[in-house]
Amino acid sequence: MLTTPVRQLGESERRAVEQLLDLDPYAGAQVAERVAARGLGWWRSEGRVLGYGSRRNLESVCWLGGNLTPVLATEPAIAAYADLLAGQERLCSSIVGRADAVLGLWERLASTWGPARDVRPNQPLLATDTVPAVAPDPQVRHVRRGEVDRLFPAAVAMYTEEVGVSPLAEDDGRGYYRRVQDLVRAGRAYVRFVDGEVVFKAELAVVTRRTAQVQGVWVAPEWRGRGIAAAAMAAVVRDALHRFAPTVSLYVNDFNRAARRVYERCGFRPMGTLATVLF
Repeated sequence: MLTTPVRQLGESERRAVEQLLDLDPYAGAQVAERVAARGLGWWRSEGRVLGYGSRRNLESVCWLGGNLTPVLATEPAIAAYADLLAGQERLCSSIVGRADAVLGLWERLASTWGPARDVRPNQPLLATDTVPAVAPDPQVRHVRRGEVDRLFPAAVAMYTEEVGVSPLAEDDGRGYYRRVQDLVRAGRAYVRFVDGEVVFKAELAVVTRRTAQVQGVWVAPEWRGRGIAAAAMAAVVRDALHRFAPTVSLYVNDFNRAARRVYERCGFRPMGTLATVLF
């Protein structure tokens, strides 16, 4: 019998959840965006929000959907989430969040949820609230609605390179195409074309009232090493700060030194460490 204080949260606790998410606006950004858009009613969402703690003292939340994302999870919360989840079939494609929580969960869940396809234990979480000193690339702009088909091959290449599997493997890529299309419609996809080909792309994959989180940053292989990334990212950051949120954030693999140098030049500062377990 489960005795740990973990429960599925409902709409009556939405204010408490939002206040908790405000305490970790960068690592909890994806959860905050979903709660803001769809609330906590399970029938209106693509996942569930679990809570640790009493109704008067909510201490941590954990998103359970396509991803598993613990937020502000202490050791007791990690143990409680793991106790609950170990008895359930794994449906998520990844576990992502603050490194201590993700690795703590994975240590407890690996025997029933494993094996993992990849574990990335050290992903620096970065943020900035300042317009970059780097001059922005004037050729970086929003992707227009009629350009989705031109952008999509680059998005697939980025995803495959970053995640290690193709987004076309599931449902022939229809779901991923819709995701790219939605970002374009929302004005959250950026591109630089040269002779009709994508040489740089990035998206604001998550937008909350606290931060705009950049993902999907990609430079075409033949353009790497030419020094275009910093100015391109500066254009993205400048626009995101102006149009979407008071900060811009992202996370990056620790071994991607070239990208980390670009982000440092654009004014990003460390905000902790994330980890990702990929299935």
